Amino acid sequence: DQSVIVRESVRSVWEAIIFGLFLSLVIMFFFLKGVRTTLVATLVIPVAVLITLVAMKFTNLSFNLMTLGGIAAAIGLVIDDAIVVVEAIHTNMLLGMNRLEAVQEAIGALIRPLVGSTLTPVVVFIPLAFLEGITGVFFRALAMTMVVSLLTSLVLAVTFTPSLASWFVRVARRETRHVHPEVGGFLLRIVIRLYEYAVRIALRLRWLTLLACIAVLAAGLKIYALLETEFLPPMDEGGFVIDYVFPAGTSLSETNRQLMQAEEILCSIPELESYSRRTGARLALAIAEPNTGDFLVKLRDDRKRKTDEVISELRRKFKAAVPGAEWEFPGILGDLIGDLMWAPNPIEIKIYSTDTDFLRKKAPEVEEAIKQVRGVVDTFDGIVVAGPAISLRVRRVDAQRFGLTADDVAAVVNTAMLGQTAASVLEGDRVIEIRVRVDSPYVDEAAKLRDLPLRTPDGAVIKLSQVADIVEEQGQLELRREDLRQDVAVTARLEGRDMGSAMAEIQSVISQDKSLPPGTVEYGGLYQQQQESFRNLLVVLLMAIFLVFTVLLVEFRTFYEPTSIVFGAILAMFGTVLALHVTGTSLNVVSFLGAIIGVGITAKNGILMLDYVEHLRVQGMELNEALVRSGRRRLRPVLMTSMAAALGMLPLAYGIGSGADMLRPLAIAVIGALCISVLLSLIATPTVYRILVGFRRR
Repeated sequence: DQSVIVRESVRSVWEAIIFGLFLSLVIMFFFLKGVRTTLVATLVIPVAVLITLVAMKFTNLSFNLMTLGGIAAAIGLVIDDAIVVVEAIHTNMLLGMNRLEAVQEAIGALIRPLVGSTLTPVVVFIPLAFLEGITGVFFRALAMTMVVSLLTSLVLAVTFTPSLASWFVRVARRETRHVHPEVGGFLLRIVIRLYEYAVRIALRLRWLTLLACIAVLAAGLKIYALLETEFLPPMDEGGFVIDYVFPAGTSLSETNRQLMQAEEILCSIPELESYSRRTGARLALAIAEPNTGDFLVKLRDDRKRKTDEVISELRRKFKAAVPGAEWEFPGILGDLIGDLMWAPNPIEIKIYSTDTDFLRKKAPEVEEAIKQVRGVVDTFDGIVVAGPAISLRVRRVDAQRFGLTADDVAAVVNTAMLGQTAASVLEGDRVIEIRVRVDSPYVDEAAKLRDLPLRTPDGAVIKLSQVADIVEEQGQLELRREDLRQDVAVTARLEGRDMGSAMAEIQSVISQDKSLPPGTVEYGGLYQQQQESFRNLLVVLLMAIFLVFTVLLVEFRTFYEPTSIVFGAILAMFGTVLALHVTGTSLNVVSFLGAIIGVGITAKNGILMLDYVEHLRVQGMELNEALVRSGRRRLRPVLMTSMAAALGMLPLAYGIGSGADMLRPLAIAVIGALCISVLLSLIATPTVYRILVGFRRR
């Protein structure tokens, strides 16, 4: 029952949403130290989520892993604008303003940076709309929910939040004495002073600071090269598929006999909850043979071992007990995606040649070569020989003499051998078909099949041999063609190793075979899909950076601020690769998306900072001092928004449940970008801005 896995995944994401909301509340209360102030900012979250759900209803989006994942990822982000507004109102009231003046002053000063800081993460999702294939299908829904959530949060922050603040935010009279705009507790004041000290040093040694930032980027590239790569993140679904293929010509009864041994092994696994098996025609494929089929296995929720560990044991036992069969153990989601993309295996080595004998000779050699690569399992040389066949050749003249057509004869033979559904019965919640067919001993040999009785339209009974010839044919090699070129595909799966490093070693091994002419080998499967997806996402990343720069250019109307902010955002990508490396998370399409989202989110901090610099410069303050003062003033809201966003994604990053497994790399990538943004980009952005303005003065 696949609905169980779906429900578990959705439930785990809902749990991440609720827990992320709780952590965001804790951060708000820690900084604002007031229940009313915290409540005003936090009420944006449920309202934004409800509006997002309404938008999902109108756009026919269902509750699934990606739509709920978008909401979970946005939990810490939708509160950002409200945090900035509430913090500004609270600070204005501490400075002695009444509630109405504090609200008007805060909204007037923040409306432009709020719009810009919300649009920057929104525009990074625009290129995702043009993605094709499975990557586009996955991420379009996630992007849509995040965009709606972020835009809703902006509207609420400038309408709903100020209204609530004017009613509920209170400041005791004693708190308004001797207050600075960067007000905070003892710990926060120390952080602000350390930050001010660091910024002053960075501005004084700005070229050295720039070189240090470039060194950080270089280190990020080095770490990037060390990352493991996959197409999709590993996901413990609590179940898996077992595909099997017996030698060509194996009868249905012999296939079933050997599978009974496999079933005994499967039932001996303590983690097993249930399973089902299909063989031959039950696969519902027109060309299914009686020597092929699959198991669908569901494991217990309270198991101690992971799914991969169970699969490893079954793989070893199955191959020892039933060595004549080819076994594969794909995950449920991976099996479905592979079938949709016609790339069911992670590794596929396609050898092209017009010489069939060369392909039959070379494919097993390639299979043996890749077997030596660590982590490669479930290899198959791609040589498929169809089993012995029985051809039915209707003699049309003889058939017409009895009033029969070729279709009439074929229908009788098909019913005799495969049966025909006569009725169905309801047993519990399942409908079981009653299939009627001729008893096997009467049709299990060609000689007996020739005596199969046929009834003519006039009621007479004749033998099949009177109207058709039964011809026994030897098994034939199945030939594949791709783009009109004949090929054979050697396939394999991986166990305990990432796809990127394994494929690099396989390519090295294959390149040493001098008998393979250049251009005769191509690599397909999920590896090909991974490479195409990475190329597409790299284009999306570059487009996202360009769109963020464009939004900033429209807001600031000069190149200095956009260049400085984008540099800080790119620098934050070091945090993404570092977080992936430290946590042992592979680079896959999900973590790649997290890096793209991180660019848009981290640009928000630079907008808040440099917008206030412009305000101070208008008042006549010297540039270096304006940069320092701006950092002091904006550090508290930046810390609040960054920590709220990071902790809001922490439940996803922790990866509780199968649904969170899929979104875990995205959360880790974004959290890494946010942490480095606070530590590095808040220093790099003003430094680069100071250098650029210095060039203008010259």
